[in-house]
Amino acid sequence: MDKNNYTLLTDFYEFTMANGFFNKGYRDKIAYFDMFFRRVPDDGGFAIMAGVQQLIEYLKNLSFTAEDIEYLRSRDMFSGAFLDYLANFKFTCDVWAVPEGTPIFPHEPIVVVRGPVVEAQFIETMILLTINHQSLIATKANRIVRAAEGRPVMEFGSRRAQGYNAAILGARAAYLGGCVGTACTVSDRDFGVPALGTMAHSWIQLFDSEYEAFKAYAEAYPDNCTLLIDTYNVLKSGIPNAIKVFDEVLKPLGKRPKGVRIDSGDITYLSKKCRKMLDDAGYPDCGIVASNSLDEYIIRDMIIQGAKIDSFGVGERLVTSKSAPVFGGVYKLAAVENDNGEVVPKIKISENVEKITTPGFKQVYRLYSRESSAAIADVITLHDEVIDDSKPYEIFDPEHTWKRKTVTDFYARPLLKPIFEKGECVYDQPSLEALREYCRMEIDGLWDEVKRFENPHTYYVDLSQKLWDMKYGLLGKYK
Repeated sequence: MDKNNYTLLTDFYEFTMANGFFNKGYRDKIAYFDMFFRRVPDDGGFAIMAGVQQLIEYLKNLSFTAEDIEYLRSRDMFSGAFLDYLANFKFTCDVWAVPEGTPIFPHEPIVVVRGPVVEAQFIETMILLTINHQSLIATKANRIVRAAEGRPVMEFGSRRAQGYNAAILGARAAYLGGCVGTACTVSDRDFGVPALGTMAHSWIQLFDSEYEAFKAYAEAYPDNCTLLIDTYNVLKSGIPNAIKVFDEVLKPLGKRPKGVRIDSGDITYLSKKCRKMLDDAGYPDCGIVASNSLDEYIIRDMIIQGAKIDSFGVGERLVTSKSAPVFGGVYKLAAVENDNGEVVPKIKISENVEKITTPGFKQVYRLYSRESSAAIADVITLHDEVIDDSKPYEIFDPEHTWKRKTVTDFYARPLLKPIFEKGECVYDQPSLEALREYCRMEIDGLWDEVKRFENPHTYYVDLSQKLWDMKYGLLGKYK
């Protein structure tokens, strides 16, 4: 795992504000911040929470080195007392987060921070950077995996990612979202994401003939032989040479080929022809892998058109989420505590309704049908509210309040879990394998209408009556 110190990976205003708070006597002023996002990438029906493990590691290691302090001193903008405070800094905030792998929806808090405003403010950028990136890639990966309809999807995008960490953590997020493995070797070492891969075209080009290249590879890897067949001509040389090598090298050893990969051309057409040639040669169990700038829409169309593809390798359009490359999470002040410990809600108002925040210290409940275990709706409440699922509960649209529904025969689950208490980590992070399975099960519990690629059903995210009254009371106060 990356051991770099990211304490200074902030927007500079986080330090100018922190210095100002400190020198104005607000060092110990308790503030509440929410991270949330406003829109699902690709106009999808849901996103997937990811990156909590890296957020935990960042917060555990939050400290300032002597070099950090000297850099800040060199800017000649910060008081000596503030720099002394940073030199002896200890993180003391409380943090809640939605577990990784959970489907998440716009405008609901997915990370909540409570603590001294100086601390809570200058962790903003890293919270957003960490959660935004992995949630984006996990969400995109899951769309692609669902398009493949049970066929394995491999993440092949390391060389096209925007930087080292984007490749490494992108592979982690893609695995969480449902991919079966990655081309990124270091992600296997660090996270246990299975590293997969066979050969590039250069392997074939290096040899005097395609046949010799295939033969050499089969001899080297008889138990895991997948051959790249589109270097020259898929149907005239690639598949015939592959079959010849299967017959001459693998069959005498009692081995079976794992597959062939097509990386260019009309893959749907070629896969149909290749499937027949392989079947006729006695290799119906030899898989066909497709790669080459794929995404969920291309994969879906290939399947509709009858492509004989057994698995997919997806690169830059996955690891960069090319069609929607920004997750758009934001971090906003939601409340402060006064001297008596009372939580005072704060709101950000805008003529752009989407940018109006929901004030207060909050919790998010997910309501599930007891009959089907399907998710019915999310309800954002004040933190100390409890939804009693032993009796009917009325939910309503926060903007169109006449749209109401009484939910019965349901159970309620709070989504925000304690991660840090007074700066100490209290969360037992599940393994990546466990999170991946949890993610699969949670998505299975969403209605199919929410999972549509085009015009998905809008999942209900409502406010409790108490929280709605607070929010619209503040809007009335500041109108």
